[in-house]
Amino acid sequence: MTNTISTTDRILGGLWGAIIGDALGVPVEFTSRDERRRDPVTDMRGYGTHHQPPGTWSDDSSLLLCTVEALCEQEYRPERIAELFLAWQDRGHWTPHGTVFDIGIATSAALARIRRGVAPEEAGGAGERDNGNGSLMRILPVALRYADAPIEEMLFMAHRISALTHRHPRSQMACGLYCIMAKGLLYGLTPGEAYRFMIEEGQRCYNMVPFNREMPHFARVLAGELASVPVDDIASSGYVVHTLEASLWCLLVTGSFEDAVLTAVNLGDDTDTTGCVVGGLAGLVFPSVVLKSCWKQALVQQESISSMLNSFL
Repeated sequence: MTNTISTTDRILGGLWGAIIGDALGVPVEFTSRDERRRDPVTDMRGYGTHHQPPGTWSDDSSLLLCTVEALCEQEYRPERIAELFLAWQDRGHWTPHGTVFDIGIATSAALARIRRGVAPEEAGGAGERDNGNGSLMRILPVALRYADAPIEEMLFMAHRISALTHRHPRSQMACGLYCIMAKGLLYGLTPGEAYRFMIEEGQRCYNMVPFNREMPHFARVLAGELASVPVDDIASSGYVVHTLEASLWCLLVTGSFEDAVLTAVNLGDDTDTTGCVVGGLAGLVFPSVVLKSCWKQALVQQESISSMLNSFL
């Protein structure tokens, strides 16, 4: 693929794309796939599940933006990202309307541990049942910040930053695989090429304890045939492996930003997070569409987000 799109535009496309996907999914979060088939999302809606106006994004984008802010500093400090997460929960930092209207159970528990004095990178749940998608939804800035570093360093940072809320190796590995995929797309690979790159590098980098024990859970992702899986076999729950599979599938079976994010949202269930996760990938592929999108113009807090993303650049 000829890379005629600037890295700057791809970074902005990915971050804005994630927020757009999130906002598209907020009004229909927790609705069933059958409901979405009867009444598919085709444009930016409002109200619905959380009774928020159109263009409202959720905790997914709030924590993604907190991560962006923390990574604007020259050196990463876990205490800083923890401080920003707490500011979000306590004071509505990086919320669209000044208040938190949604928070994941695992994230809430991790922030409570941090308040009790647990070191930030020890705060995330590490049990089998602690594998929700609450770190995957905010990990894209890590891939973009460390894209020029060796893959092993990028994965190390993804694991550390996941661990604030999700410390189990499965969640860390899902974040790492997503970051490899994002790195490939950032440097101009097609979705199919980036998917093969993710599989090759993922199998190489995760062939060690404790991650090799998690390989069976990622068997379908790493088999390379995800695009041929029927839609009815793609789950869209809050389980991190489901979200990773669904986001990759939506990107691989569609050919535009709009189709990718709408396909994700219309899977139903955890619509905002699936939309956010695939929106980040699709925005890396189709940044010019994202940056000119009426959906971007519909988002609240435009100027604040733009300022932060420019600082990140």
